[in-house]
Amino acid sequence: MKLRRNPLKLAAVWFLFGALPARAQAAPPASPTAPASPSPAGAADALVEFHDDLGRLVRIPALPQRIVSLAPSLTETVFALGLGSRLSGDTNYCDYPPEALTRTHVGGPINPDLEQIVSLHPDVVLATRSLNRQETVDALDRLGIPVYTTDPRTVEDVVASTRRLGAVLGAKSQGDAVAAQMERRLADLARRLAGRPVRRVFFVVWLDPIISTGPHTFIADALRHAGAISVVNAPQDWPQISVEEVLRQNPDYLVFAGTHPDDPQATINALKARPGWSSLAAVREGHFAIVSDALDRPAPRIVDAIDELARQLHPDAFVPAASPPNSPATRKGLG
Repeated sequence: MKLRRNPLKLAAVWFLFGALPARAQAAPPASPTAPASPSPAGAADALVEFHDDLGRLVRIPALPQRIVSLAPSLTETVFALGLGSRLSGDTNYCDYPPEALTRTHVGGPINPDLEQIVSLHPDVVLATRSLNRQETVDALDRLGIPVYTTDPRTVEDVVASTRRLGAVLGAKSQGDAVAAQMERRLADLARRLAGRPVRRVFFVVWLDPIISTGPHTFIADALRHAGAISVVNAPQDWPQISVEEVLRQNPDYLVFAGTHPDDPQATINALKARPGWSSLAAVREGHFAIVSDALDRPAPRIVDAIDELARQLHPDAFVPAASPPNSPATRKGLG
């Protein structure tokens, strides 16, 4: 298996690595205030005010019908809320679910085509601080297009953001339902992993150069929910790490997201051929965990990726318990 290069991930990493501060602003709750007076078109056109995750006051229709998403995670969330039919446009990198590929593309998340966005007459544009530039938000704001920006920094933030987006997009019940399901699955994982040893892992964002994730990102938090902890403790969100530092930390597992899990042996062989990596115990012993790129995206599907990773790091936690002697199941088997 070839270690696939993800152009969106690379662009985002270097954007974040060079342009954003290490910590995000505190995110106030996105609660609506009293709506403005309805227009003659009816309640669907009434404007409602929300504070987004950057504290900006955003006024949008109570039931926005034309949504433009500027990030794959936000596109996934719109579909997870059952609002895909309202998605008028998304980015060139929005590829999940497959229906996202059929929407009008407005360019990349970092440099979207503003004219294309304007031509879609959006009721609201969804952006995320981790991927979109403030200049884009400001430009759309000057054009009179409301932009709601998210900034999830933990898995719990992703759950809360999903719930808030449901309210923002006029689908509060759907947002509450999706968020509640995420919370139930995370609680089940916590129960399964309770008391088990935490795996020390190195999360590979990129190999040339070697880039990992800092302790204050939603990915690092996702690792913790999967019964792992990153060996990287750096102030940056996306620190560049030397091979020598990886060897010094000697992680139990190497974790990859976004590569195809059909032939993990090829990944092991590829790293064994790289100078320095062959000395790593995790490489020699084949301690690799390869999960989907859902782990890279702060959207509802991240819970799937956390579950997938936990099953690879702690397979014994998912083995069905044996039926006790003389239980109905045991007696049925003996009969």
